[in-house]
Amino acid sequence: MAGRDVHIPVMLDEVLEGLALRENGRYLDGTFGRGGHARAILARLSDAGRLFLMDRDPAAIAVAEAGLATDPRVSLRHDNFATMGDWSALEGGLDGILLDLGVSSPQLDDASRGFSFMADAPLDMRMDTTRGVSAAEFLADADEAEIAQVLWTFGEERFSRRIAKAIVERRASAPITRTGELAELVARCVGRREPGKNPATRTFQALRIRVNAELESVERGLEAALELLNVGGRLAVISFHSLEDRTVKQFIRGHEGRVQGSRRGPPVAAKTARLKPVGKAIFPSDAEVSANPRSRSAVLRIAEKLA
Repeated sequence: MAGRDVHIPVMLDEVLEGLALRENGRYLDGTFGRGGHARAILARLSDAGRLFLMDRDPAAIAVAEAGLATDPRVSLRHDNFATMGDWSALEGGLDGILLDLGVSSPQLDDASRGFSFMADAPLDMRMDTTRGVSAAEFLADADEAEIAQVLWTFGEERFSRRIAKAIVERRASAPITRTGELAELVARCVGRREPGKNPATRTFQALRIRVNAELESVERGLEAALELLNVGGRLAVISFHSLEDRTVKQFIRGHEGRVQGSRRGPPVAAKTARLKPVGKAIFPSDAEVSANPRSRSAVLRIAEKLA
């Protein structure tokens, strides 16, 4: 994530320490963004080290190509990190993988991308503008029940049904194609129930997650990362909302080798341990939040691949 003028990688020191970088190691930054984390990792690698970069956003890949493509230690791929297992260059294994989840600050700050309700713009929200269905197209085609389910599941919006009904009624006369239109519609449905928080926040989050299949990408990416990591390799994941963090936490816990079960049923035999958490969840310091307010909701989890 970044501020409006200068890119500020979130919890940079904590990420670098958590990855336990080896100068000759092989590392993947699956969410290049504007390269704050990637450049810091590269600065710690020797000539024998390798850094692999992925991003689904063509604008991010353009930045990587302009600044890092000539470095022989760097390889680039325009794709969702969920597909890392399909990248043949990674078949030799990795010593560390970083995933900085969610929407990036450059994406938020570019009004034309349609992620933000702060400026009126086309209602797009796609991280990869070369493929997929935009938020406007989703709202034009989905039925009322599906829209409500998306808002409830991915935005935890308690007025999801009311908003969905209003969207369907509105599109009967004219499609909703602008961020401003949607934000105004939601505000009329919800009102300002949370001081300091735009009433459209949950709706925009939910649509963004749905349009980009973000949680599915996280699940697929974590599974692929586990297979690609070498023994002793580190996985570092930064999340920005509870749905992402819960997915990461449960994935690590599911591969710790714990006995699974609950009070309602018998325990399930433990699986072979493949990951161990490295410390507890890490949060940005007060000083970092003061310097970069967008880091305030960040959570960093680190795990190590076991034999």
